[in-house]
Amino acid sequence: MDCRLIQRWLVVFVVALAVAEFHYEQTMAEPQVPCYFIFGDSLVDNGNNNNIQSLARANYLPYGVDFPDGPTGRFSNGKTTVDVIAELLGFDDYIPPYAAASGQDILRGVNYASAAAGIRSETGQQLGGRIDFTGQVNNYKNTVSQVVNILGDENSAANYLSKCIYSVGMGSNDYLNNYFMPLYYSTGRQFSPQQYADVLIQQYTEQLRTLYNYGARKFVLNGVGQIGCSPNALAQNSADGSTCIQRINVANQIFNNKLKALVDDFNNNSPDAKFIYVNAYGIFQDLIDNPSSFGFRVTNAGCCGVGRNNGQITCLPFQTPCQNRNEYLFWDAFHPGEAANTVVGRRSYSAEKPSDAYPMDIRRLAQL
Repeated sequence: MDCRLIQRWLVVFVVALAVAEFHYEQTMAEPQVPCYFIFGDSLVDNGNNNNIQSLARANYLPYGVDFPDGPTGRFSNGKTTVDVIAELLGFDDYIPPYAAASGQDILRGVNYASAAAGIRSETGQQLGGRIDFTGQVNNYKNTVSQVVNILGDENSAANYLSKCIYSVGMGSNDYLNNYFMPLYYSTGRQFSPQQYADVLIQQYTEQLRTLYNYGARKFVLNGVGQIGCSPNALAQNSADGSTCIQRINVANQIFNNKLKALVDDFNNNSPDAKFIYVNAYGIFQDLIDNPSSFGFRVTNAGCCGVGRNNGQITCLPFQTPCQNRNEYLFWDAFHPGEAANTVVGRRSYSAEKPSDAYPMDIRRLAQL
């Protein structure tokens, strides 16, 4: 074969390779959805409480000890579940907190979560300032106005927002910092667990409907985990320090069952939207039942904290945490560590058991 012909073929081959590589990088760089909006409490807060008068803050070491940016306001040694999911969705950076998001940044999504927040407005008030779910929804409305301004008109904004994922995880504090705190709140005397779950779901429904009315179409509703197994619950109520508190967990399951039914309800009545339920309770149950399969050695105590189970007082500023952090299910008195958050995030995104997500996982929701 002619030398020049070989050279020409080589040039064509190299160019083709470069084009293929460019397209591959483009696909790798594009997230599976244009934006990811997050609503919730301290399980996913990434800095919205940093500058408000609140006891529910985590912008100090050792929080963030394993996070590249150090303490950011995340209630973990490292990543939260939504950080893990943002990575899996293909975002090249974490979703910014509402307190810091501005300009074009908001087009990738915003995290509105606030530690101590609940579905009910009074929830968590003994801890000071917080942005309850209604407040988070109102902040999202402000974001929508900004998106309309950036994209030029309401139709473009509606079309754009309809492709985004909306993750909502509320309810934990309505139990932890309300229903099961009789010294501060009367709800535990006022309602049976069944009635309380009904009252919560009723209000939750209205708040979620407002998100729908402002453009949300792909919803991830995260169930409540077993609060009765947290180091704090064990420290206060468990005789042996390791048996979970049934009455708390039963109440959490009643709420979750109603939340799953709400997903069906919304899906049957909103044909242009898709709601999914993530079974955080079930995924976490796996970690508690089979800790060694996931590399955990300690499931009943915080890696950082004070008192019985390291759960009576949560992690204090500059306290020295445990060294083997990945072997602890819990980082502090209430919150899982990065290792547990990674498992929950991965299984929420891509279900490993049929019970992990209903009727589909986040990966499939993103593809719709």
